[in-house]
Amino acid sequence: MTVRRSPVTRRAGSAVGTVVLLVTATAFVIPVIWLLLAPTHSRARLTAGSSLSFGSLDDLGRAWTNLMSYQDGQVLRWLLNSVGYSAGAVLLALLMAAPAGYALAMYDFPGRRAVLNATLLTMIIPQAALILPLYLEMVQFGLVGTVWSVILPSAFFPFGVYLSYLYYNESVPRSLLEAARMDGAGELRIFWSLGLPLGRPALGLIGFFCFVQAWNQYFLPFVMFSSDHLYNLQLGLQTLISSTGAVNPSYGATTLPIYQPEAALAAILTVAPTLVVFVVAQRYLRAGQVRGAVKG
Repeated sequence: MTVRRSPVTRRAGSAVGTVVLLVTATAFVIPVIWLLLAPTHSRARLTAGSSLSFGSLDDLGRAWTNLMSYQDGQVLRWLLNSVGYSAGAVLLALLMAAPAGYALAMYDFPGRRAVLNATLLTMIIPQAALILPLYLEMVQFGLVGTVWSVILPSAFFPFGVYLSYLYYNESVPRSLLEAARMDGAGELRIFWSLGLPLGRPALGLIGFFCFVQAWNQYFLPFVMFSSDHLYNLQLGLQTLISSTGAVNPSYGATTLPIYQPEAALAAILTVAPTLVVFVVAQRYLRAGQVRGAVKG
């Protein structure tokens, strides 16, 4: 027996749902707005009153100058390090994930099921549990303290392999590959001419997810690096905060004028590249959705 709700009850339920959504959205949006506007305020105004309004470009410029005064612009070096580590990891991950996922999807070979199961198992292992084995491996190869000790482990991206496998298995018809073989194309030529172009939506998503993982690395560079010149932005920002009065003005090993506005500006620098990459990856996500919708 179906119970029909009255129009009044439906409108009341809709209103309650709208209020809940607005409250939830506000709880998430206000911290983001505060972060974006905080560098435009002076330290005194930021700590004394509301900062949910635009301050001034002069205060923004002052916050930038103060932030760059930390070890003669070390923050920019950390930013470039993060870009280099993440770009290197993405490039290597794509070189491995695309052909691996393509092979798992398009070919039936001995051990295929075992490889898929191993990929899934590796995906659920916490990254922290792999730090010690990775460190010992880098020691054996003499790579500790080099950029490769962060790039190579970050490029190990089993989720990318599985995502590539799912995409090729569901979206690329095997009849197309058979037609190419009948025309005399070799397997490498088929992958290069058909597999890669057809797999661009998946490659875009793999690149995005790998970039986010590599960009947000903290524990790995913390273990691998001893020189702060090699730090990425995540590790460097923690060093900046702990050695200045960025969060607690009564604590800090330096007397540099780096406080809450400068810390907020550094946080924006940390988040901005990820947002840019996300915007670029959106077109690949939409392309994959449209292709899946019209497939048939």
